[in-house]
Amino acid sequence: MSDELKPWAVLDSRELLDASPYLKVRAETVQLPDGRTVDSFYQLDQPDYALMFVETADGQVVMLRSYKHGPRRVSLTFPAGAIEPGEEPLAAAKRELLEETGYAADDWTALGGFVVGANFRGSTCHMFHARGARKVAEPDSGDLEEMRIELHSTRALIDAAANGDFALLPVIAMLGAMLVPELREGLGMAARAVR
Repeated sequence: MSDELKPWAVLDSRELLDASPYLKVRAETVQLPDGRTVDSFYQLDQPDYALMFVETADGQVVMLRSYKHGPRRVSLTFPAGAIEPGEEPLAAAKRELLEETGYAADDWTALGGFVVGANFRGSTCHMFHARGARKVAEPDSGDLEEMRIELHSTRALIDAAANGDFALLPVIAMLGAMLVPELREGLGMAARAVR
């Protein structure tokens, strides 16, 4: 008997809801490695997005404070935005940074893409670290939510996290990755190896 874990086999996929471009819901019939079949294993398809840890030349981190309807509160977040169909994640990150904040940067490191929903998928969050950011324009995001741009030290971000100022799991994950150099460097090397 092998102790190697095996993936599930998708036998069928039925679309239940198409609210494109924001959400699709599917029911998959999957077969487990032991032969059991699950008839309706629900899957969510949402747009992938880029999430950015953006530092200015003097080490300040570009942040946004805005209302997010999922947690139903105002919180602190890193710049982020949806990847358009056919758009590369890095191109989306650069576009979203400029649109949301008016900042641009030339030094970018990919930290990898991670599925947000373990079993239902949801979307993939592509994380990036940008250095040497500078203000080049006024923000023009066209987003529904109002946003305030703030510059914070890394210490202030740690304090904000400890005080409950972050409401989104990917934001906490990004902060954690940036605070642990070995993790950040490992993610960057793994992302480069995938290309």
